[in-house]
Amino acid sequence: MFVITLRFADKTKAPQFMDGHNAWIRQGFEDGVFLLVGSLQPNAGGAIIAHGASQQEIEARVQADPFVAEGVVSAEILAIAPGRTDDRLAFLKA
Repeated sequence: MFVITLRFADKTKAPQFMDGHNAWIRQGFEDGVFLLVGSLQPNAGGAIIAHGASQQEIEARVQADPFVAEGVVSAEILAIAPGRTDDRLAFLKA
């Protein structure tokens, strides 16, 4: 499981690449890799919970985000090995 943070580096460029970024998010959900996407508050960027891919696959996916590629955000990928979960999230331990 991965937690990915996307912190704004140059927010002024965001509108120019928003359509591509939204398409990238949509693809992450369609591929079954993204479980949750949301905003970092207050207006600091975004965060993603991802699952079902290797570290290398996640790194490549993140680099393909137009926001990352164009310097709108800086990305950090945290790998988490779940040890204990609520029963509703037991699939994350697989």
